[in-house]
Amino acid sequence: MLRPASKHGIAGTVTALVALMSLTGCGASSGGTGGGDPTTTPATPRAAARDKGPECVGEATPGGLHVLRGGGYRLPGGGGVQYDAATADGTTRTATLRDGAGYADGQKQQTVQAGQRITVSGHVYTVGQICSYRVVLEPRDAGDRAAATAAPETLTPKGGAADDDLCFSSNPSVLAAASKGFPVNGATLTLRRNGGVQTFPTGLSITVSYVDTTTHTAGFGANCAAIPVAAYKDVRAGDTVEFAGVLFKVTGLSEGAVRMQRTSTRGT
Repeated sequence: MLRPASKHGIAGTVTALVALMSLTGCGASSGGTGGGDPTTTPATPRAAARDKGPECVGEATPGGLHVLRGGGYRLPGGGGVQYDAATADGTTRTATLRDGAGYADGQKQQTVQAGQRITVSGHVYTVGQICSYRVVLEPRDAGDRAAATAAPETLTPKGGAADDDLCFSSNPSVLAAASKGFPVNGATLTLRRNGGVQTFPTGLSITVSYVDTTTHTAGFGANCAAIPVAAYKDVRAGDTVEFAGVLFKVTGLSEGAVRMQRTSTRGT
């Protein structure tokens, strides 16, 4: 038969446990005084590895479709393609493309090289150029080429998929209208981090998602016709990006803004 423990026995047990806890450090702070929380060292942000280059391989021909890094493109004749990932080893460059203008599970993907003939969403293209910021696809079918350069009914955006012929076009009038929406060649475009969405004449909108002043990198993306058409991540000063057929070089990153200088009339 068990006997109930005496109050002296309980007190002795508690005293022993407290002594053991102080020896092992349980229940006490590891670096402070007065029982405060343990002091931890904050993690240091790490910048992504620099792209080894070259910046571009191949040539961009007039009429080519510009698929921007991290974004999708609705193809003439139906379907779409995404520039999902890039690889560069200092000598050459490849790109991973996915079928479909927007991400979905189970989409076919392929790694391509400049000059290669490929089939995307049932359409045949030549990979004219691969850059860190874009892939240029040249339609092989005459009907696809004609559809890509067709003049739109209006240069005024309507919203959503109705803007396909403005957002996914190599028509000269569309490219000219988009070009006029940006600062002139050599001038600076400033994208503010918390300034909301900046919109442009042919339906394009750009938003800065982050600026990291520790790693000196930034991320920003663009949407058009309800499709994410670009998602540039870990961008540094000196990097090239493209929007609506126009090239920019990033010139400065601050906590509140990304600044970039326009470097081309169009993105060719």
